[in-house]
Amino acid sequence: MSEQSSAVHAAPNSGRPGQGSPAAGPGTDNFVQIVEVVKKFDETVAVKGVSLSVKKGELFALLGSSGCGKSTLLRMLAGLETVTSGQILIDGEDLAKMPPYNRPTNMMFQSYALFPHMTVESNVAFGLKQEGVRGGELKDRVHTALELVQMARFAKRKPHQLSGGQQQRVALARSLVKRPKLLLLDEPMSALDKQIRQRTQIELVNILDQVGVTCIMVTHDQEEAMTMADRLAVMSEGQIVQLGTPHEVYEYPNSRFSAEFIGSTNLFDGNVVEDEPDHVFVESAELPARLYVNHGITGPLGMPVTISVRPERIALMRKPPEGAYNWGRGTVSNIAYMGGYTLYHVKLDSGKVVVANVSSLALGEIDSPTWDDEVYVRWSASAGVVLTA
Repeated sequence: MSEQSSAVHAAPNSGRPGQGSPAAGPGTDNFVQIVEVVKKFDETVAVKGVSLSVKKGELFALLGSSGCGKSTLLRMLAGLETVTSGQILIDGEDLAKMPPYNRPTNMMFQSYALFPHMTVESNVAFGLKQEGVRGGELKDRVHTALELVQMARFAKRKPHQLSGGQQQRVALARSLVKRPKLLLLDEPMSALDKQIRQRTQIELVNILDQVGVTCIMVTHDQEEAMTMADRLAVMSEGQIVQLGTPHEVYEYPNSRFSAEFIGSTNLFDGNVVEDEPDHVFVESAELPARLYVNHGITGPLGMPVTISVRPERIALMRKPPEGAYNWGRGTVSNIAYMGGYTLYHVKLDSGKVVVANVSSLALGEIDSPTWDDEVYVRWSASAGVVLTA
């Protein structure tokens, strides 16, 4: 599924990139080029003709669920898997016949893969020694790498004497000390507790910015990709479903899959009854009122579509809303208090369940509805995105 074939709404002048073939030759905007790459394991096609470009100095995330092909793509970049067909280039250099140890890449594994019998500094120095770096240069580069990740004072410790977050920093130092053109991160935060993970995400981004290295990261964690990446690609069944900045992909999903995979959303199925350049009306059996979205889709009348509305865009009301569009009536079926906001599940008269993310401030203004209370949900014309795929 290409982004061009399924997207029907984009931010004005967003410049959202599509999944086209990258331009030929090295450059800042196509520093890493993946061109129609296919990977087969016997009869199974794990990666299906993927093309994308990564800019120099960019932190790019491959995001998807297990088995979508993201890790296979990363391993092909590292040289740990061979490409069945297609090309991978870094700074204009074709990697096809280049063995892993000669590639201008370094990979930080999910398990960190630190040598347990070696000290921190010995772990970081290992790759440099394999390349023949010795003496003062070796000492200086190891010390600089450990200083960068704030681990110099732990240089004499063994991995088992470190916390998970500290081990991750050592693994990062070991990856950066060889000064790769491309750093590959495989689920870099998965071994950390949530609180440590959130703090480390920002720290890692700051370190990579300081170094200026180009980075491709694989993750199944949406929050991690949204927090860290300059751009991301959502993958499913070996293909790129959508590509763009975190803001573009979240606010303007191009398919039901993207809308549901990135964050959470409410989906309303219906049919187009009016389509103009500046608006579209959709009738849905799930709502008593028409859906109104403030952009057109250039589709035929009667066309089946889905409207995506994020929970934070939905307002909860005690009284019937004014206006004839974008509202429904129901009863509160579930409540989840999340601290700064509360998630309300509202079962509409049609049986459809709508999720509304209500801030603590807004909650006080509507006298905190509770279970089985009758409420109304309402959203603006700009809150919806029309999906045709």
